[in-house]
Amino acid sequence: MNNLQIYWERLIEFTPDIIESLGQTGIMMGSAMVAAIVLGLPLGTVLFLTNEGNPRANKDSYQILSTLVNIIRSFPFLLLVVSMQPIIRAVYGRATGDPVAASFPMMVIAIALYARFVEQSLMDVDRGVLETADAMGATTWQLVTKFLFVEAKSSLIIGYTTAFVSYISYSTIMGVVGGGGIGDFAIRYGYQRYETDMMYTAIIIIIVIVQLCQWFGFKLARKVDHR
Repeated sequence: MNNLQIYWERLIEFTPDIIESLGQTGIMMGSAMVAAIVLGLPLGTVLFLTNEGNPRANKDSYQILSTLVNIIRSFPFLLLVVSMQPIIRAVYGRATGDPVAASFPMMVIAIALYARFVEQSLMDVDRGVLETADAMGATTWQLVTKFLFVEAKSSLIIGYTTAFVSYISYSTIMGVVGGGGIGDFAIRYGYQRYETDMMYTAIIIIIVIVQLCQWFGFKLARKVDHR
């Protein structure tokens, strides 16, 4: 029996574990992506609006929110996960061994990371757009939805795609604390059991997922960019 046949037999044997790991990664990634849109997008928008020289400038609000985002983003993710264990346990009843519980720190970092991407994207919008909105008497809601998001939509999609790649990296770290996922599969079989063929299989799967999502994200960004 040649090496290729042995590999295919082992791949078939471990396929249920791989599928389960992908499902766990999907739970963590899905939670992070939803949190980024639902909370990260508004937070980044508020950061932009309250920054000095912008339509709703408020120095105190900006400093508080910006400092909070910076602290979360600069925290080593593994240490962030460890430090949040008491909160996770209080909310979910357990801190490890569950991808749902593991999603909590993923959601926190996703919100902070995408908020900063959003702020930067909105900062790149031409100032003339803000002046036009002001001249037309636009409300804050109209300014954001009818002007800022419309002008920055391509950049917002690219930022979201870039953030997605970071979420993949963070999800692999969750495996270290029992969160499961495809990264945990690679660690368990490749590092702890020295079954490197399964480790490289998991790595290839991660690379394919990242490449497909990047391709789709950048393609969508080009499609909506009518400049």
